[in-house]
Amino acid sequence: MADEEPLLQPAARPMWRLFSYMGPMRGRLSASISSSVANKILDLAPPILVAWLIDSVTGNAPAFMANVGLTEMFPQIIFLAVLTILIFGFESLSQWGYGYGFMTIAQNLQHRLRLDAYSAMQDREIRFFEEHRLGKTLAMLNDDVNQLERFLNSAFNDLVQLVVLLLFAGAVMITISPSLAAIGLVTMPLIILGSFKFSRMLEPRYKGVRESVGEVASRLENNIGGILVIKSFTAEKYEAGRVEEASEHYRKANHHAIKLNSVFVPVIRMGIALGFAGVIVLGGWWVMQGALTAGELVLFCMMIQRLLWPLTRLGQTFDEYQRAKASATRIFGLLDTPSRVQDPDQPVELQRAKGEVEFDKVVFKYREREPVLNGLAMKVRAGEMIGIAGTTGAGKSTLIKLLLRLYDINEGAIKIDGVDIRELRQHDLRRQIALVSQDVFLFHGTIRENIAYPGVDVTNEQIENASKHAQFHDFVSSLPGGYDTIVGERGIKLSGGQRQRLSIARALLKNAPILVLDEATSSVDTETERMIQQNLEELTAGRTALVIAHRLSTIRKADRIVVIKDGQVEEEGSHDELLTHGGTYAELWAVQSGATEVPTS
Repeated sequence: MADEEPLLQPAARPMWRLFSYMGPMRGRLSASISSSVANKILDLAPPILVAWLIDSVTGNAPAFMANVGLTEMFPQIIFLAVLTILIFGFESLSQWGYGYGFMTIAQNLQHRLRLDAYSAMQDREIRFFEEHRLGKTLAMLNDDVNQLERFLNSAFNDLVQLVVLLLFAGAVMITISPSLAAIGLVTMPLIILGSFKFSRMLEPRYKGVRESVGEVASRLENNIGGILVIKSFTAEKYEAGRVEEASEHYRKANHHAIKLNSVFVPVIRMGIALGFAGVIVLGGWWVMQGALTAGELVLFCMMIQRLLWPLTRLGQTFDEYQRAKASATRIFGLLDTPSRVQDPDQPVELQRAKGEVEFDKVVFKYREREPVLNGLAMKVRAGEMIGIAGTTGAGKSTLIKLLLRLYDINEGAIKIDGVDIRELRQHDLRRQIALVSQDVFLFHGTIRENIAYPGVDVTNEQIENASKHAQFHDFVSSLPGGYDTIVGERGIKLSGGQRQRLSIARALLKNAPILVLDEATSSVDTETERMIQQNLEELTAGRTALVIAHRLSTIRKADRIVVIKDGQVEEEGSHDELLTHGGTYAELWAVQSGATEVPTS
């Protein structure tokens, strides 16, 4: 494994990727941009209409009016009033067009990005979830995706209209008077260049903001999930302090960006004010000399005023842009980072396995640590039930993660029916294995839905039979809602033993050829454990069974017991044979059974 490889690769050109991602929506995007362009042009018409009106009532009506037969003042005024109504009508229509269009695109993109990000995350290797805090993961799926939606809803349209504003307003002013336009727009290049510089300065600050919000989300998620521990250890004050610390980092990161952002608008205003003052002085002088009409001077003044507000919002627009860029970097970084565990290009087809499992000199380590498994060799015959025992940290549960190919091994091979599991599709491999883990996770829903997970088409009779084998049916029958009882978030309404028995029923219903019980009786009471032990032979009938157990009584009747120590098979045999041998198993049995002497060979 390439341990130095990051969990997320940096995404190149994230905003370009964002727009190229909208390829399927190209038609709607073009229509929305066109509506936005038309809207801004129509929005700039009132200054022109006012200039024409002033020139008309002062006897300097534009030449085009005479060309269309409007030589009298009052008809000219009526014409301008009708033209105003038409312009405002089309402006309202175009505003609806781009508003509806951009919001629809934003929602569609948000939906698609969230699904693709979730799918990419779901395909990641288990290490990603073990080393990537849940709060940061949820922040990518929620906050980052929502940030991109907000950018497309408003800031992107602001950028489009700003470009149209500068081009159209500049063209109108240059057409009337290039000299006066140069005076009014002289500060614009500096303002725009300064805005890009400002944007680059903001970028690292908003990267810090995105990282900080992930830390806050992780801390809150951790604390809410562990509220029982917090209360039982009276750690409310301690945890409140840790939340305060994470929130303070977020506040400081935001404040660091706000300090720069808040300076932008006043600087922009002063730059525009200088150009505005120049137009007033020079334009006023030219009107006095007869080189410029009063209407044209008013047009210049109003156009510069129209430039003022969007440019003062340029800081907010770039602020949204940088937030969106930081979010896009994380989202596309997730989409671009492949899982370390990949399906083969030409997989071996496997329908239903016979169930033979072999660990062939397997070596595995987590990142740069010492090997957990160090040349482990073990073979399980099809239909055989073996118990796996060993001291804490011996690698028993790691064995199961490797069998499910949640990690790839460093050396050796793991085979099912003689086929290296790396030659199988992960889906085909995991269809062959039913797992009951010691940490049972239940989804919010009914008992029936959790047993029949993931929504497979099974009958109520099959669900009840699996539940009976797991010693769960009698309890469910005693509930007022029976199998339609809601288990609550993570199965909170059930006890640990009840969750464990439901998990066993779920695994039995899967009817896979290989059954893995990883400390499956660790959370059940003594009586339930005894009943499960009595039915263990029935539970594993027709299946290959790997039973990992801390309680050795669970695997006492296994066909064979394998003891793992220091990443290797130390000893194996039946319960009686291992007791006679007097090794690690005999020592563990003596501790658990209360025997005073360990049998020796």
